[in-house]
Amino acid sequence: MITAHSTAELIAARKPGFSLPRDLYCSQQAYQDDLEQIWYREWLFALPSCEIPSTGNLVTLNVGQYPVIVVRGADGRIRAFHNVCRHRGQRLCPKTNGTGPKLVCPYHQWTYDLDGKLLYARDMGEGFDPAKFGLKPVHCVDLGGMVFICLAQIPPAINELAQNLMTYLTPSGLADSKVAFSSTIIEKGNWKLVMENNRECYHCGGSHPSLCRTYSEDPEMTVMEGPHSASDIILEHWDRCDAARLPSRFVSAPDLQWRMARVPLMDHQESFTMSGKAAVARRMGTIPWNDAGSLMFYHFPTSWNHLLPDHAILFRILPISPTETEVTTKWLVHKDAEEGKDYDLAKLTEVWLATNDEDRQVVEENQAGILSPAYEPGPYSPRQEMGVLHLIDWYCGVMSSRLALQTAAE
Repeated sequence: MITAHSTAELIAARKPGFSLPRDLYCSQQAYQDDLEQIWYREWLFALPSCEIPSTGNLVTLNVGQYPVIVVRGADGRIRAFHNVCRHRGQRLCPKTNGTGPKLVCPYHQWTYDLDGKLLYARDMGEGFDPAKFGLKPVHCVDLGGMVFICLAQIPPAINELAQNLMTYLTPSGLADSKVAFSSTIIEKGNWKLVMENNRECYHCGGSHPSLCRTYSEDPEMTVMEGPHSASDIILEHWDRCDAARLPSRFVSAPDLQWRMARVPLMDHQESFTMSGKAAVARRMGTIPWNDAGSLMFYHFPTSWNHLLPDHAILFRILPISPTETEVTTKWLVHKDAEEGKDYDLAKLTEVWLATNDEDRQVVEENQAGILSPAYEPGPYSPRQEMGVLHLIDWYCGVMSSRLALQTAAE
């Protein structure tokens, strides 16, 4: 068992270019530090806004110890609240989703408006002021069809991400889409291992036969240093997109917490399908060609995404324990696309359902090896695993600075 200060010590002792020490992937203390310093303080992708299109639609999720409810109000605005009744703490909504004109606690029927105001509390006596017992809000923003939440009292700045993400997402038409399918799996691995695995394709050739039909495992197809620094194939693709006024060039946060760029699929293929052809006949948004590739957007610590001309695939991870992570995937299509007419659900989902399960196996075997006392950090490939280096450098930088401030305050 490591101490509260050991997390910072382990990070400080980490050898640059190497994976993390064992306890940072499996100890309860490091997991709690991750929650308090990152998950409870950063903006987190929660859901696509199209999942709650109508008044009273709601979705729930758990961020560490915090149950959260996200709901669309009568004014059309999406809000988030702590999913805890202000009476005696009952969860307002135990289900993952639902719909209702009000938020009603199932325990004693305290009733809240969709904006969080307490409307009804029976027999509370004289002097009871409902205005003092509204739901506790959680910061919430809708950025071009992707809803983000933040549990911190004062959230970090989001202006730069908001401006870029809304610009890049607009052609994909997320606001005019619907969820065609949703999958949630539990991976028996630390959240950092889940994200590390996503940030490289070093493993793709040996693990993802379906995905590698359309997605290149060549690191030159994903390693970019700026809007004019990438492989010749990508630069040519960006020039083509520029001519069509389709935002595509690489843009990122200074610390690479988030980045986005539109990347072509192999051989002008159209979508992540076994055939390489579009999975949905009714194209999303205003993207002008079927072979426009994938707008890839990731955001640490919680999300990576692929937005294609015919559909979008949004991924969200949430930590459950030191060695368990929830991975939720949502396939979005045009809101008027009809299953059986415009798309076949099996063809739409088969590549990433298989890929997710393959990644689950990889992550779980990775975690099983790290749990061994024989594990010691190994070097990352500077060519194949640059994305993993970005993640780990971001993680170590954020944790070091915040743990140092916490120690100083103590």
